[in-house]
Amino acid sequence: MLYTVKEVASILKTNVNFVYELIRRGLLPAMKLGSYKIRKDALDRFLEKYEGYDLTDLKNIIGLKFDAI
Repeated sequence: MLYTVKEVASILKTNVNFVYELIRRGLLPAMKLGSYKIRKDALDRFLEKYEGYDLTDLKNIIGLKFDAI
């Protein structure tokens, strides 16, 4: 199954520019078939790999720290 950048942005609840930046930085594998497409498997691997990380600043990806309640 292939997703468009717009579909991935919707799944991630982010904008298309952020998805393009993930692709440009090599964090999210994509292919170009007229426009960029992302395999479902690639998106699933990305989500597993970066679960528990703060991706707000892609130049400085850090692990999330949760304060004890």
